[in-house]
Amino acid sequence: MRICHIITRMILGGAQENTLLTCQGLHARGHEVILITGPALGPEGDLLSRAQEAGYRVIVLPELRREISLWRDYKALRAIKAHLAEISPRVVHTHSSKAGILGRRAAHRLGCMKIVHTVHGLAFHSREKPRRNRLYIRLEKQAAAWTDAIISVADAMTHQALAAGVGRPEQYTTIYSGMELEPYLSRPAQADAFRASLGLGPDATLLTQVSRLAEWKGHEFLLAAAERINDPNVHFCFVGDGALRGQIEKQIARRNLTKRVHLTGLLPPGQIPAVMHASDVVVHCSLREGLARALPQAMLAGRPVVSFDVDGAREVVDGQTGALVPPEDVDALVEALGTLIRNPERRFLLGAAGRERCKQRFDHNVMVERIETLYERICHTGP
Repeated sequence: MRICHIITRMILGGAQENTLLTCQGLHARGHEVILITGPALGPEGDLLSRAQEAGYRVIVLPELRREISLWRDYKALRAIKAHLAEISPRVVHTHSSKAGILGRRAAHRLGCMKIVHTVHGLAFHSREKPRRNRLYIRLEKQAAAWTDAIISVADAMTHQALAAGVGRPEQYTTIYSGMELEPYLSRPAQADAFRASLGLGPDATLLTQVSRLAEWKGHEFLLAAAERINDPNVHFCFVGDGALRGQIEKQIARRNLTKRVHLTGLLPPGQIPAVMHASDVVVHCSLREGLARALPQAMLAGRPVVSFDVDGAREVVDGQTGALVPPEDVDALVEALGTLIRNPERRFLLGAAGRERCKQRFDHNVMVERIETLYERICHTGP
């Protein structure tokens, strides 16, 4: 089967890792895979080079960018349509909001191909400006009408989209975002080296957030909690980079946290298993997220998690695997972190339970198999 995936940019991120593993898995199963994407611009890191080395065709469109620009977006639409006409895929599978709108419009205009879209996270949300939300919802409703199947990375995405009137219930299937499990299931030697690089002693407790340093990721709430957890043996680590790094560094200095809060900058994906194993607790304070990959990654490494109760987090985090706290509630965050800091045995029990929960649910092979089955189903129904 000839399958074309379309995503706005291949940076280091959950949607991009999902797309990369899906393309690799389908290619390994004998399908003809083509990936259309824009330049991997920004400080968040690059997955494009890995895609280009994977053995399937990769097309980079200079016009396809994350930022809204009517003229550039029009040119990207024309370029996508031209490539789809030349490729003539059986299935067009789009990812992310921008590529989802443009890719589905182009495929619909051409006809004769099935259209699938994955919701990794919704562009509209309660913290966005109402005018923008109305625009995003209108565009998503229109695109859903052209779509044969919609994949959600969490049940929460389906519920939120349907509540906004986007699509029909029968279009949606939840397929959790898969990952390579093996690197997380055993402690890599680099874990000890990572702790040593932060200058941590054997008695130090390390609390880590892995995410882009970007809007809505909630670093300010973890910094507020760190200021109140006034223990020299408790350290915090932000893994990642992004546009807000300078602001975060200023907040760390203003709160006198430079000795206990560490910024690693961008790390390659291959180092993330070591980061998870080196950490005692993994924290995720994002205010909007489809289902943050850092949560199952931490659980696969046997680490307990503390997360704001947003979007799909509650589908993996509960009292058996970690703690959910209300978004922006620093008091609750301090209490949840303090409980785990004081109780190593509870950390172990929660981490073990999380590992068992995630082994099957987040296996990338299971994800690819379920996506392949969905393609086969829609290709054998309708025109």
